[in-house]
Amino acid sequence: MIRPTRKIYPIYFFIDVFFITLSFFLSYFFKYNTVESLFTTMRFPYLQRYLFIFFLWTLFIVVSFRRRNLYSTDRGLSIPKETVRVIVSIFYTSVLISSIIFFAQYKFFSRQIFSHSFLFLCISLSVWRIIKRLIIRDLVARGYHNINVLIVGAGKVGKIVLDEIQKVPWWGFRVVGVLDDKKDEDFNGVSVLGKISDFEMVVKQYFVDEVIITIPSEKQIVSQLIEKVKAMHLGLGIVPENFEGPLMILNVNYLGIMPLLTYKERKYHPTALALKRLFDFTVSFISLLIGLPLYIIIACVIKFDSPGPVFYRQKRAGLKGKPFKVYKFRSMVKDADKMKEELLEKNEVCDGVIFKIKEDPRITKVGRFLRRYSLDEFPQLFNVLKGDMSLIGPRPPTFDEVEKYNYIQMQRLSIRPGITGLSQVKGRSTLTFRRWVKWDLWYVNNWSFGLDLRILWWTIPAVIKGQGAY
Repeated sequence: MIRPTRKIYPIYFFIDVFFITLSFFLSYFFKYNTVESLFTTMRFPYLQRYLFIFFLWTLFIVVSFRRRNLYSTDRGLSIPKETVRVIVSIFYTSVLISSIIFFAQYKFFSRQIFSHSFLFLCISLSVWRIIKRLIIRDLVARGYHNINVLIVGAGKVGKIVLDEIQKVPWWGFRVVGVLDDKKDEDFNGVSVLGKISDFEMVVKQYFVDEVIITIPSEKQIVSQLIEKVKAMHLGLGIVPENFEGPLMILNVNYLGIMPLLTYKERKYHPTALALKRLFDFTVSFISLLIGLPLYIIIACVIKFDSPGPVFYRQKRAGLKGKPFKVYKFRSMVKDADKMKEELLEKNEVCDGVIFKIKEDPRITKVGRFLRRYSLDEFPQLFNVLKGDMSLIGPRPPTFDEVEKYNYIQMQRLSIRPGITGLSQVKGRSTLTFRRWVKWDLWYVNNWSFGLDLRILWWTIPAVIKGQGAY
């Protein structure tokens, strides 16, 4: 969104070198010595050869960290992403070092030292960066080195931008105000500082560092603002006109001297899809085996609580609209689907595409508990085993919902539906359908196996809290 801070901090380098050295020393020392050796005679066999390998390994790690911008502070980088960068760098450098050891026939090098070094490196270099990130976030949230931001446009898009900035204080964006030609009152708790024509005066008066333009359709105004921003050496962000749609992969190419924004459809590599399927099958199979006693208890409780079957089956739209039967533990009274028509006027989702009622009279006492902690979804592990669903993906819609989709919303069906997904960890039933679709389309266009693992991890606290589940 805004230009990140990428200044190189030498102190990060020296802290890394300290922990790298410590990791190697501990691995080497305790291979050939014990704690008692500190007070007697210590042994250091093949020391010079080990030091040579350790020096190469350190050099490779530092170069890899530098290439992955790990010696700078990017406020937009999340803690999990930074940790992944650290571990991936250590992994690749370890593969390189192991190759050197193998081809150079360094038989003296202990596998125990290698494995312990790898483990210590991952832990120490990740943990200190997590601590560093938490300290920086706290300082920035308290106002340290904040960036003064001016938003141009007090419409719906401007409100979304403001909301997103206010949600994440550790970005360090301090919104000084808004410029708009049609509004003069406070905008979502932020002052409207004037009209767009007052741009230069407001920038100088409030020491603006960054400008976010939320009116891209006003091309002439935007063009004039860009020239002023360039002349005043400010940072600039422009919200694209189709930002709420499914943004594809974007590249900047040149047709002669003419820059072109080139959008590409996301294509998934067959290997990545095969890995996702293997992961889905393995995890769902193991989960079914481990959870079998719990499922039997839930089935008995449902049977004693109210008349009707234990399982609920419903026809849903799967990958590319293919119909399949989704399985759930029954959480409603028998024949609940027939009562839906009578309750349509009580639908609490304003757009009318999906049907949700917080105090749905059809839900049983046991069913309310099952829904709160998503226990009713467990039978969908059978759907995952069959290949109808994935562990992670957009929730499978009913066909009466699909009939109300527009061409953009239909792209939710371009990937296999999941038991959990981004929309579930971002608010579940508290989200509007429009926001729900936005998160699902973002997932579709940014899918990776690593993203699936993060969503699975985020699902745990979302389920425990039970927020937005009804």
